[in-house]
Amino acid sequence: MTRAAVILLALIALAFPLSLLAGRVWVDPWSTPNAAAILAELRLPRSLLALIIGGGLGASGAAMQGYLRNPLADPGLFGIAPGAALGAVASLWFGFAAAPYLLPVFALAGAAGAMALLSLIAGRTLSGTGGIALFTLAGMMIASLAGALTSFAISLAPNAFAMSEIVTWLMGALTDRSWREVWIALPLTLAGIGCLAMAARDLDALVLGDGAARSLGMEPRRMQGWLIAGVGLTVGSGVAVAGIVGFVGLIVPHLVRPLTDRRPSSVMLPSALAGALLVLVADCVCRVLPLVTELRLGIALSLVGAPFFLWLLLRMRLGRPGGLA
Repeated sequence: MTRAAVILLALIALAFPLSLLAGRVWVDPWSTPNAAAILAELRLPRSLLALIIGGGLGASGAAMQGYLRNPLADPGLFGIAPGAALGAVASLWFGFAAAPYLLPVFALAGAAGAMALLSLIAGRTLSGTGGIALFTLAGMMIASLAGALTSFAISLAPNAFAMSEIVTWLMGALTDRSWREVWIALPLTLAGIGCLAMAARDLDALVLGDGAARSLGMEPRRMQGWLIAGVGLTVGSGVAVAGIVGFVGLIVPHLVRPLTDRRPSSVMLPSALAGALLVLVADCVCRVLPLVTELRLGIALSLVGAPFFLWLLLRMRLGRPGGLA
């Protein structure tokens, strides 16, 4: 385990107990009434879910930036997050979300549909510049189509309550989440990170160039398959239980890359840990801010991520790219 990973684990170990106590009303385990029930049934699953979702988004962001060789790449570029969101919106639109597990099932079905469409369009391409361009454009097309269909569903919402539910859910949050969401997201996210780890060696080889990567045994279709499955599982499961939480996969690889040797395989684990820490801290901040209603997690991370993205663009404009090399 690298030094960066050890430091991030230590920071998580410090932040996690505080996340259990933080909130509009701080919990004192010894004096707060029903403190044990609050911690076990409300705070603990919420904090664990923050770690799970952040870890999946961080790992998928590192893998995407390594594959596309673009420091501005983000997991949402694949179109899987918008596909999962479309599935969840469909469950809300038709009124199925009231039944347990149906909203996550619809969201995962939407993510699976986006994965299948991406594989159908770009799954036979090679890893060269043209293949990566087609892969990126296919993801953007799927994201655009899913976004348009989501907006269409909102505009035709059967009633004001359904529209409010859809818009609120799309903002992304961990409010009122329970152990049910943890048990949905945990195995899917772990499986997704495992798929990304299977592609790590090929991603390292790809840094040397297409010709060198092929000579080292890199198989483009195999690598793309692992990437699609890994990003689909990590991003899709996160959207299924928490809505859209953006910018994590863009931010954290940049923060941890200088602490590693910059190989995609070396960046992936620290990115997963940094993503977990970022979402955990962001959720705590959302809870403790003295607002009338709790700030949505997706909005909070967008307020951080958008200026960060602008800063990266300005660095590239000034000839100081936060590149992968």
